[in-house]
Amino acid sequence: MFLHQLREKAKRYPKVDLHRHLEGSIRFSTILDIATRERIPLPTHDPEELRRYVQVSEKEMPDYHSFLSKFRILRRIYSSREAIQRIAYEAVLDAAKDNVRYLELRFNPLALAQAQGFPLLKVSEWVIEAGLKASKEGKIRLNFIITITRDTDLKDAKTLAQLALDLRGKGVVGLDLAGDEVNYRAYPFASLFRNARRKGLGITIHAGEVTGPSSVYEAVEILGAHRIGHGVKAVGDVNVLDLLKFKKVVLEMCLTSNLQTGAVKRLDEHPFLPLFRLGILVTLNTDDPGISGTTLTDEYLLAIRGLGMTHEELTAVIRNGILGAFLPPSEKVKLVEEFNREFESMGLPTIPKGEEVWIWP
Repeated sequence: MFLHQLREKAKRYPKVDLHRHLEGSIRFSTILDIATRERIPLPTHDPEELRRYVQVSEKEMPDYHSFLSKFRILRRIYSSREAIQRIAYEAVLDAAKDNVRYLELRFNPLALAQAQGFPLLKVSEWVIEAGLKASKEGKIRLNFIITITRDTDLKDAKTLAQLALDLRGKGVVGLDLAGDEVNYRAYPFASLFRNARRKGLGITIHAGEVTGPSSVYEAVEILGAHRIGHGVKAVGDVNVLDLLKFKKVVLEMCLTSNLQTGAVKRLDEHPFLPLFRLGILVTLNTDDPGISGTTLTDEYLLAIRGLGMTHEELTAVIRNGILGAFLPPSEKVKLVEEFNREFESMGLPTIPKGEEVWIWP
């Protein structure tokens, strides 16, 4: 009974998710439905067998590259405008149902376009249109981040960076570098990201997930990251921790994902809580809820039950999410006020007022 009550309380928390990939947020039922309707070839059409290809199971050994491999099959599902818009629409509604009040949904237009050779601009507009429709229905604030993967050639990466700049007025607020950080360095993309930052986009870089703290340093100092995706390996270098604290760089941490990729071996070894207590601006996020079988409520429960985070600390983590959002200060003030009203109604600690440190712009 206690666990049920705790889950209900965690679900009621107004939430911020800064790190959620559209491509990893597809409902399993939607994969089956689209594949059947559009006769998409898959390794198997048996539901239980198919799960092994697109979701992480409890029996599966944690492995970074195995986790990334799930996206290969999912790319076949981006088969039409209707399919892409359905995926985006459902991803936003699912976040809203989990009481996420502000979501930054990131997506890779190149990955969405490749299956059928769709124009990058059109694919992006389809995602934005469907996402915004769902945001109105679900009463959730929504912005978008364009993702470039590390194995993208520089010509295509430049096109994606320019696309993100062109779509700033339509809801795109940031540029992301993701993908295989073991085999591909971030450095070749430095000029693209520095330019995007100068022109007003928020910069978030996946780094320090499975490679060392030097990748976090590179992301901050060379690529100009405002935020780091994961960053769990930053704990290996006190100088990198000092850099994160000094520059007020936000860490987008994802507990379930980090366990599944092997970025951390056990939950009690996760650096999330120690980093928080050191004063690093950590946030809790879902990463790929469809692949990982998680929600932000689940992540909150892991932090509370598995790591011993207090409710007061959790409200501070949510505050970090607001401060780290790629939003103008005036909108962050409104979010803080809105969240505080709800925290007060729930008998929870509120976000301190007058201590705002605007991470961006």
